[in-house]
Amino acid sequence: MPFAIQEGSARTPRKGSFLRLFGAQDPWEALMRLKVLLSILSLAVMAALAALLPCLAPAGEVPTAVHYKVLAPIRHGNLSVFPVVAATTHDTQDFLTLDEGLRSGEVVVSESGSIAPLIRPRRGGAPTQRPAGGPQVNQLVLVNNSKRPLILLAGEIVTGGKQDRVIGKDRLVPAESDPIDLGVFCVEPGRWTGPKMSFDGLPSSMAAPAVRAKAMADKDQAKVWAEVRNSQAGVAAKLASPEAAAVINGTTSYAKVMQNDDVKQKVDSMAIPIQHDYQSLIRQLRDRNAVGVVVAVNGEIIWADVFANTGLLEKYWPKLIRSYAAEAIVSRAKSGEADIRSAQQFLDDLEGRRETVETEPGLYRHTEITGDGFKAFELTSLLPKTGFDLHLAKMAD
Repeated sequence: MPFAIQEGSARTPRKGSFLRLFGAQDPWEALMRLKVLLSILSLAVMAALAALLPCLAPAGEVPTAVHYKVLAPIRHGNLSVFPVVAATTHDTQDFLTLDEGLRSGEVVVSESGSIAPLIRPRRGGAPTQRPAGGPQVNQLVLVNNSKRPLILLAGEIVTGGKQDRVIGKDRLVPAESDPIDLGVFCVEPGRWTGPKMSFDGLPSSMAAPAVRAKAMADKDQAKVWAEVRNSQAGVAAKLASPEAAAVINGTTSYAKVMQNDDVKQKVDSMAIPIQHDYQSLIRQLRDRNAVGVVVAVNGEIIWADVFANTGLLEKYWPKLIRSYAAEAIVSRAKSGEADIRSAQQFLDDLEGRRETVETEPGLYRHTEITGDGFKAFELTSLLPKTGFDLHLAKMAD
């Protein structure tokens, strides 16, 4: 028998008292009633825990079972930035950013067909040669002479050559690389000439989310140019001085528009308060792993940028906040405020209808997720001892 009761046992109630306890006529009925009671108690405990857990979250936060948690926003004007913290982070000190590489001279970018200065001499040998072609609007050549792998983020702007360009996709470039073809989009319609064929990294330069979206999601040069013109017209309309607006309308360079003194003052008025507040918050949240932001303009969630750790976020933060501010100043007047719950839901929802994966074996994986009302892009390092996401970008569609 699977279950037995010994009458008179020191550890077992007498049969009569056991049956009376459950109001049963025989031991089997008592056993069944005991099982039902235990099931009811288990369900009650689970319900109590479910009701208790939300109460344990600090004020201003939404409890979540996912990796990231959204905190209360920092607001200025029609721009809201929701800090994001992570349960775990990853070491990225062995990676190089584009700004660091261009500043040190270890990373060189040039027009196609002007590759000779870019060749990295192989150890003990002559410089590598490859056929030279003519310059192409959507193609540049990059060499990483650093001993560290290089991170490139979609939306970063390189200036110079025959046209200013914006990087179209997150990717990694191996340490001490041979020249690679770099997919880009022009953000300077109209110019196809220049005093030099090499490029510089414009400090704190990242295209605004609307321009980034056209390069990342649409992958369409005509749409990128159209959005550059929309941004240019939007900025000019916000300037009080007709002379300043005329200067903006007289250039085709997105980078030069953002460098204009009147425009910089306008962007700074939005970016600096949030940049200062968030940098202070990052210092406070170091132990909680601040890794990114969810961004809202005019009460609508539009974007999220999340990194592998706090250090990587801090390297990109100055250019990111200016890109968000540039988006906010060309948008309509403030019409509402996004709340923390909607920001958390936006970040949590990564279930897509379709995924497109591109892989450089042993280097990186780039995943594009298309979902209901959004697109997300994940850059995952496949280098030895890594295998983690370096950057997640998500846009409202």
